[in-house]
Amino acid sequence: MPLLHSPPVPVLILGGTTEASTLCTLLEYQNNFAPTLSLAGVTRNPHLPALSVRTGGFGGVDGLYDWLRHNKIQAVVNAVHPFATVMSQHVSIACERLSLPLLRLKRPGWKATPADTWHHAPDLNKAAMILAEITQPLQIFLTTGRKETRPFKNAPQHHYILRSIEAPLPTDLPPHTTLITARGPFDLAGEYDMLRRHQINWLVTKNSGGKATFAKIEAARQLNIPVLIIDRPAQPAGPCVHTAQEALSWLQNYSATTLRNV
Repeated sequence: MPLLHSPPVPVLILGGTTEASTLCTLLEYQNNFAPTLSLAGVTRNPHLPALSVRTGGFGGVDGLYDWLRHNKIQAVVNAVHPFATVMSQHVSIACERLSLPLLRLKRPGWKATPADTWHHAPDLNKAAMILAEITQPLQIFLTTGRKETRPFKNAPQHHYILRSIEAPLPTDLPPHTTLITARGPFDLAGEYDMLRRHQINWLVTKNSGGKATFAKIEAARQLNIPVLIIDRPAQPAGPCVHTAQEALSWLQNYSATTLRNV
């Protein structure tokens, strides 16, 4: 008799990060999974893997719940950006309702060394308040994302060098802003040169973690530039790994044990 093969396990990957892309690449060679990558659709022309991709929101918790149930998803990997708190909350609630296994794939955050000068803020509004209290105009390298520049309009005395993949709306920008559109990764030599060329004396960034944009932290360290870093928000409780390979191992374990018995 021919051997009976179990159907591939439907898996949803909430992406938009390097780790999500790496996991998708690994899953391209795993015939026992049927993965779908979900992207928010914020970035135009994203790098897409050779597997099923859906773009756009789900319509809140209820919409995500219905989509997971309709597509008979058996496991979810949440690999969204560490600051995508709403999506993380929604998927946590939806998976709990459906009793679906949920894994958080989250790269470790950056950590300061004794050679760094870091100032911490819990969110963008507080970061803008800190800058607003500095009366002397600064040359600020701003890398918080194109959709999160409005709070810095409350500190208009500074000149901002804003770098983002795509241009933000002009109405969202502080009055003195120079825009650089670029996609990482960025190397240390380039970041060092950019900070010196623009005479940057403060760097403002989220603690996104990862290697793709870490060079700006290293360059700021070498140039003794203070860093105003927005700390990561709290995440829903649950299992968490830091690499795509660990996420694949988690999926393989569920495939070999729990999921095949559903």
